Amino acid sequence: MAVAYKYKTRQARNLKHAKRLHKLGKVGWSFVRTVILAGLCFMILYPLIVKFTSSIMHVDDMFDSSVRFMPKNFTMEQYRIAWEWMNYPRTFLNSLGLTLTVSILQLASSTLVGYGFGRYNFRGKNLCFALVLLTLVVPPEMIMIPLFLNFRFFNLFGLIKEPGINLLGSYWPFILTSMTAMGLKNGLFIYIMTNFFKGMPDSLEEAAMIDGASSFRTFFQIMLPGAKPALTIVFLFSFVWQWNDLFYTNLFIRTGDGFLSLALQNFANYFVSNSPVSSNYPWQYTSLLNNAGMMLFMAPLLILFLIMQRHFVESIERTGLVG
Repeated sequence: MAVAYKYKTRQARNLKHAKRLHKLGKVGWSFVRTVILAGLCFMILYPLIVKFTSSIMHVDDMFDSSVRFMPKNFTMEQYRIAWEWMNYPRTFLNSLGLTLTVSILQLASSTLVGYGFGRYNFRGKNLCFALVLLTLVVPPEMIMIPLFLNFRFFNLFGLIKEPGINLLGSYWPFILTSMTAMGLKNGLFIYIMTNFFKGMPDSLEEAAMIDGASSFRTFFQIMLPGAKPALTIVFLFSFVWQWNDLFYTNLFIRTGDGFLSLALQNFANYFVSNSPVSSNYPWQYTSLLNNAGMMLFMAPLLILFLIMQRHFVESIERTGLVG
């Protein structure tokens, strides 16, 4: 009896010790995971933190070696100058209108093309889909001249008399490329929609066909509502990339500062060269102005992400883009 009692006591002690070690291991792994995530978050947010702190920094702090992250003298003067010289209300509305137009058209065209690739079989399907993927690796600089000439002398496949219509300086180049699934990053959007529609069960279409639904009704009333995660991803990606785009905006709009990306490009140098009070500031002051302008440029995207964060994460998981 004594031996059995000692054996059970030892077993209970070992089990208690094992539970304690397991609990310490979980706490240790949680600590390590927290440190790793904090480090990754800091690496991602570091450029944003630097830009924000610089944008509210007084010009005297630029020459103070003791100033690192937090400025000693806070000021909003850079934001006032950026707001005024970038004509922020007008350029914001112009950029928002163009971005929403392009995003909606890209979403519609990519959804239709992706549905065709994902749910139908036709001759040359694999070749066409390979060409779509090929557009992802073609640098935009390679097609810059053909795009420019095409919209400078636009003749609609020869239906308009020479020398055609000059569409540069308007929204039409963005509209035509987006509605024909040839816009910025459209190949990626078609790939996302194709994979999502391909993964949807065939029973949905079969049940709709049995009920007498046409192909269009099946698409709009059955398949499209189930594709909300992919639609959300494509719209957000399209919005962000078009908002940040400078290459195509510079190519098609060419002149003027009617959009945020163009207004941000040279506004600091323009202020230093043309403002009567610019002589009061050193040339290094342009870096503070650029940071303030960049924060105003990124503010709508940050607000959009904060609003759509939950939907964005859920859509990423459901579309399979996590891996």
